[in-house]
Amino acid sequence: MSMSVGDTGGEEMCDINTTPLIDVMLVLLIMLILTLPIMTHAVKLDMPNPNAPPPPPDQPKPEIIDLEIYSDGTIVWNGETIPNYATLYADFQREAVKDPQPEVHLRPDRRARYDVVAKVMAAAQRNKMIHIGFVNTAEFGD
Repeated sequence: MSMSVGDTGGEEMCDINTTPLIDVMLVLLIMLILTLPIMTHAVKLDMPNPNAPPPPPDQPKPEIIDLEIYSDGTIVWNGETIPNYATLYADFQREAVKDPQPEVHLRPDRRARYDVVAKVMAAAQRNKMIHIGFVNTAEFGD
């Protein structure tokens, strides 16, 4: 490494100072490294097979369970209020053994807490309910 120490003859130095540029680039690189793992997270979805044959027409239609979740945390199963999660869990256990298994149509209020909706979906999944879907979610578009 060498350095010029001599007299410049009173001339001004016209070289650009690159130290702030390097500092900014290092900060941007660190931010990229920190945010990159966040962007790679994915949610696994079991999508229907587009090449699967359609179901036979004589197959009986499954029963439909309408689950409504209100903003105050109230859970309503086909018009009847569920008092607690233990009752909901027992209802899912009873319905999961039916053949064909019922479809769960979930209707959360737009102001319903996420943890209540997640607990209902987790209870259905733990009891091996296969057909779970959100219904009437057009109001969430705005």
